[in-house]
This record gives sequence, C-alpha cells and structure tokens, in this order.
Amino acid sequence: MTSPIIFVDNIHKSYLMGKEAVPALRGVSLEIERGDFVCLMGPSGSGKTTLLNIIGGLDEPSRGHITIEGENLVSLSENKLATLRLQKMGFVFQNYNLLANFTARENVEAPMVLAKVSRKERMQRSMALLERVGLGDRAHHYPGELSGGQQQRVAIARALANNPPILIGDEMTGDLDSESGFAIMRLVADLNAEGMTVVFVTHDPRMAEFAKRLIHMQDGKILNGEIERLGD
Repeated sequence: MTSPIIFVDNIHKSYLMGKEAVPALRGVSLEIERGDFVCLMGPSGSGKTTLLNIIGGLDEPSRGHITIEGENLVSLSENKLATLRLQKMGFVFQNYNLLANFTARENVEAPMVLAKVSRKERMQRSMALLERVGLGDRAHHYPGELSGGQQQRVAIARALANNPPILIGDEMTGDLDSESGFAIMRLVADLNAEGMTVVFVTHDPRMAEFAKRLIHMQDGKILNGEIERLGD
C-alpha cells in the first residue's frame, strides 16, 4: 500500500487577534492520495484557506503535523521548506500574482530561474508550457495586455514550470467569467488526468464538480468528519 502524497495529522491553527487566540483549525486530519483531485469548500471563516495554506507550506500549524511525500513540513528549516515548495508544488491564486514587468514567457520562467535551470532549457520549457495552455502566440505579451482568463493560464503554466507533483489552487476561477472559469477547470482536470495531484479551494459549486473528492469545512473542522467522493 502506497503512502498518501499529503498527510495532515491533527492540525490546529490559531491566530492572535489582539490578546485573544482565535482558532482557525480545530484538529483536522486528512489523507490525500497521489493523483487525487480534492476540493475544499465551506463558508467564510470555515478554515478552508488556512488548511490550503498549511498544505502548501505557506503557513505553519500551531500544533499537529503535515507531510508531503514523506517530508514533515513542521520540522523543515525555512530554506528547506522553500526548496520543497519549489520542487513539489505549483501555486495558482485568484489574482494571478503575475509580475507586471515580465512577459508571459518570463513569468513562466521565473520558478525555473530559482531552480537554476539553464537558460536554453528555460526557454524551451516555458514556450512548451505556454503552448500547452493555448498561449504560445502570447509569449511576449505583458500581463496588462492579457485578459483575466489568459493571465490565469499563464499562472498555471508558471505553476507547472518545475514539473511539481502537486497543484495548489486558491479560488483559481474567482475573478473570471463563467466561460473562462470552466476553461481553466477543464485544463486543471486534464492535468489531473495525467497524474497531477490537485488540491483547491472554491466557493463556486459548479467548479467544485470537477473534483473527485469534495471536503466540506465549517468552524475549523471537516464537517461531520464526512468527505464526499464525486463521480463514483
């Protein structure tokens, strides 16, 4: 039996609001298998984004453990954690987070620069990824010259730059019209069909239907301990 690619063990997270500790997660445990397609849903304040950020190594739990491909994130130094994020995860955010003064191709190349990929390989890989997301003819355009849907496609290409096994998505379609949102989710579904593990947050039940597993959260917990498996 293979180990889960993501293992969340009794995670608690609290934030200080003045002098008061406000709990965001209350003992969340979760296993995500390699190649799974998981959607986290819940009302504002349910803890879904906090859990996603902890899975992505962008935040740390107050207590509990999380492992990614057997690596305990809690025990890693900041440098090792940054390396793990660079190698193991691609991130796609609601507001794209593209560098305004970089072209589409340069934005896709940015994670490869950090990973010390050669210039020749960066150019080849970035163009191949832009072709993959349907933007080969927009490689030299700046974010301000692209539509929201096109910018999110660039963000997905950038997330794939170092060929990570995990894609983390935070409201990937939140700023897009319905047509663009569905196009983005079809692209993500194709990546999942090729073996990529996907974990994402959305408030839109139409986008959640692309997932294989739907995890409902409320008040910092997985609701009733239930995880809904879709498409069975």
